[in-house]
Amino acid sequence: MLAAVNLRPAVTSVGPVLEEARAGLGMSATAAGLLTSMPAVCFALVGFTAPRLARRFGPDTVLVTGMAAIAAGLALRPLSTNSALFVALSTLPLAGIAVANVLLPVVVKERFPHRVGAMTGFYSVALNVGASTAAAVTVPLARAFGGDWRVGLGAWSLLAAVAVPPWLFLARDGNGRDPAGTANRLSAAEPSIRGSATHTHLTRSPTAWALAVYFGLQATAAYVIIGWLPQIFRDAGLSAETAGLLFAVTSVLGIPLSFALAAVAGGLRKQSGVAVTIGLFGLAGYAGLWAAPAAAPWLWACLLGVANCSFPLALTMIGMRGRDSATVIRLSAFAQSTGYLLSIPGPILVGALYEHSGGWQVPLVFMALLMLPQLAAGLVAGRDRQVG
Repeated sequence: MLAAVNLRPAVTSVGPVLEEARAGLGMSATAAGLLTSMPAVCFALVGFTAPRLARRFGPDTVLVTGMAAIAAGLALRPLSTNSALFVALSTLPLAGIAVANVLLPVVVKERFPHRVGAMTGFYSVALNVGASTAAAVTVPLARAFGGDWRVGLGAWSLLAAVAVPPWLFLARDGNGRDPAGTANRLSAAEPSIRGSATHTHLTRSPTAWALAVYFGLQATAAYVIIGWLPQIFRDAGLSAETAGLLFAVTSVLGIPLSFALAAVAGGLRKQSGVAVTIGLFGLAGYAGLWAAPAAAPWLWACLLGVANCSFPLALTMIGMRGRDSATVIRLSAFAQSTGYLLSIPGPILVGALYEHSGGWQVPLVFMALLMLPQLAAGLVAGRDRQVG
């Protein structure tokens, strides 16, 4: 839970103060679009290394290192004097988040093999608590310290530091077992799954690719919302505080919905219908923002909040599609890393479309069109199939 609560503040804290950060760092809209794509880049590239690191050092050791990287990066990033340094220092916390993204489903599969849906729901709730709190509190924090956006961003390093000691204890104690036990079991299991769950065979699995495409498209939508939704509302005439609160709603809704959805989806043999339903909420939210963003902003935020529940659904499907923890760690790394690679161009294109069109209508049409292949991928990924 402590790990999960730190998986989004590094990202969601930036949007509410993006305008001030851009002014302070001399950042263009296209460069800001690149910043919103940075999570996907780091999650993809670093995520591919997580299985190898887990086999060598054990998931607990890798996770405590990831938590330390998040804390250090969040403390150092606000000290940047230009946009290039800000983006570079952002890679440190994002790398820590990347390994945790991949390994937390493995931790759930190993420690709670018969409660994958429910436990995924628990840490999805923690993830959304962290995301929504960072979105809602960053601006008030900054204003409490003289309007300094750097303080608002740097404060989240304290939350990450809290997560280090318990994971350090688990890494040293192994929760009452050999701390390298998981790594040894993953290595021992590797030959038995080599015929069906190696990277080569995953690339030949329609289910694995459907999960990767679904994960990638939902990540595109999520990081566009994280990076640009507050700016959409501010451009519509709403205050920075209101825009931050509206964005926070998209994460707050995920607190009860993520747990309920993961628990329900985990009890179903097929999740295709759930994937389509939450995708339709996303289409409705984009349509509302396109037509009249200031007319019913709370409704649009709620619709997009429901659509963001595609993330815990994707994690649940990853856990259910793999037969054992060794398969899940490969499937998790493949689906998340490949998915994040697919998501990289989206936020950059949205920033460029916004800058060159002078408004949000064209970018929102683009996002609505991307929802269609996400619906198709969800149909395939949600079928009752297993990899491995």
